[in-house]
Amino acid sequence: MPGFFGFANFGDFAYFGHAKDILRVVGPAFGLDGEVRVVRTEPTASLPRRAALLAEAMAALQEESPGLVSLVGHSSGGLDARLVVSPGVSLPTSADPEPLAASVRAVLTIATPHYGTPLAQFFGGILGQEILRVLSLATIYVLRTGHLPISVAVKLARFLRRPGSAPSGVLHQVVLQLLGDFEEDRRRTVESFLEEVKSDQGLVAQISPAGMDLFNASTQDRPGIRYGFVATRARPPGLGSFWRAGVDAYAQATHALFVALYRFASRMPETWRPRLTTAHAGVLRRAYGRIPDPSANDGIVPTLCQVWGEPVAAVWADHHDVIGHFHQPNHVPPHFDWMASGAGFDRVMFERVWREIAAYLGQRG
Repeated sequence: MPGFFGFANFGDFAYFGHAKDILRVVGPAFGLDGEVRVVRTEPTASLPRRAALLAEAMAALQEESPGLVSLVGHSSGGLDARLVVSPGVSLPTSADPEPLAASVRAVLTIATPHYGTPLAQFFGGILGQEILRVLSLATIYVLRTGHLPISVAVKLARFLRRPGSAPSGVLHQVVLQLLGDFEEDRRRTVESFLEEVKSDQGLVAQISPAGMDLFNASTQDRPGIRYGFVATRARPPGLGSFWRAGVDAYAQATHALFVALYRFASRMPETWRPRLTTAHAGVLRRAYGRIPDPSANDGIVPTLCQVWGEPVAAVWADHHDVIGHFHQPNHVPPHFDWMASGAGFDRVMFERVWREIAAYLGQRG
């Protein structure tokens, strides 16, 4: 299940392309002998709407090929998975979640905002909604071309640094510039996607820290289903992340964009405290040297907010690195970075994480 900026597929724009490929390769060794399906969802629609679309996809799959199911959600896609299997859930769909949940063996969440993200509050206003639309378009553009135009990256970084003082019309100019590089048929498809982002942003308020308090109070884990998580953390912005991001102009432009998002995502309420078990603390210490403070994040979601269930992996990676969007253009097929965070994530780490995911999903009992 794709997340906040997510889409299932626009022809050759595959959000989960690398993740699907690696699961197909390593999965059989861990007992995963089925197939990988990507749910076509609506990126910023409300959680009940997104969970309803997931339920409908699960119902279609069971009708076509009955069997056991594992749900893997990136970012807010993990919340869709938790909601659809919650006992007694009522969703806006004719698909009955109860028998569908009986077929689910595991729910695996990756960089999921289980306790919210402060970025949601930033995206909540009128200006924030337009920024969300632009960042969604930027994600699609990067998957198509490998990188944003430097001028666009610079404009976005400057805008996010001080959005209140930025010239009016900057975001509209960015949208026109990016859309202008698509062929007509593809441009219409992307414009339709962006209209969805603009018209339905119910998810934004729901994944704020306050919104997730309500979600967690009303959404229960289902007995018999295993819940696991992968946590991600980017390097704190500074001289180290500057050098690791790369010294070319494009890397530094997108690194500035990352720095702005990181700072917004670091603003968890002062009263919030993580809920960590001994197992959680052990995995976090092994990965990061110590338990991260509440401000540590992956550029989108605070790291400690990603903890839910059994720890599967914790890695130095930004929000999109972990699903294959990091900088390794010479790999076949190539990996294209969403933005240069300087996290240092690479193909070796990517394969290691997804082997751990496959091992978790393949466990019996």
